[in-house]
Amino acid sequence: MPTVNEPSTIEIFINGEPRTVASGFSVADLVASLELSAGRLAIELNLSILPRAAWAETRLLANDKLEIVHFVGGG
Repeated sequence: MPTVNEPSTIEIFINGEPRTVASGFSVADLVASLELSAGRLAIELNLSILPRAAWAETRLLANDKLEIVHFVGGG
C-alpha cells in the first residue's frame, strides 16, 4: 500500500513496452493481471532471472525492466 509520499501508480517496462501498474504490485500480481499462465513462464527482472518462488514477494519499482517469456510445447 502506498504511503503519503509514494505515487499510486508506477511505470515499468515489459518486453520493452511501457506499462503503468499500481504501486506495490508484486511480480505475481503482474502475472495475474496480464492473465498469463504461470506454468510455462520465465521472468527476467532488471537483467536477472527471477525464481518463481520469489514472484509473490518481489515488489515492482518504478522503471523496472521485465522480460517475460512464455514457453510453448510442441514437436
